[in-house]
Amino acid sequence: MSDTEFEFSDLDLKIIDILKKDGRTSNHNIADMTGVTTNVIATRIRRMEKAKAMKIVAVSDFATYNFDVLLPIGVDVKGRRANDVAEDLAKLDEVASVQLVAGKHDIEILVTLPGLEQMGSFLMEKLSKVKGVRNLDAAIAVDIIKFDFDVAPI
Repeated sequence: MSDTEFEFSDLDLKIIDILKKDGRTSNHNIADMTGVTTNVIATRIRRMEKAKAMKIVAVSDFATYNFDVLLPIGVDVKGRRANDVAEDLAKLDEVASVQLVAGKHDIEILVTLPGLEQMGSFLMEKLSKVKGVRNLDAAIAVDIIKFDFDVAPI
């Protein structure tokens, strides 16, 4: 098995399913639900975390942190490698995610802002000043139908 592969057992999948519903479920309660010991649960969780096959994090709503505007933005790059531009974009506090893509644009980013009044200054004073940014194609999310943090369904 290579460094990037991880074999999930049936027990691992049960543990993940329980933690998806409530990431604060204790090892003791997971053990009760799965019929194994608390030590087995702790060992399995540590193994999955060490292999980077699972990570337990707190997730909150954008609005909780006063982000009322969500901007998906396509970024076209010229004069620099797209990967280098993406690294610089990832350093901006307002940028929630950065993806190198194959499609209409070189990079797609997701930006969170407190309000529309910050949009112009962010686009003109921060984003467009990143070296290598040639063109921006910004949209405004009017409603979030689904934003799921499960990046890889198992």
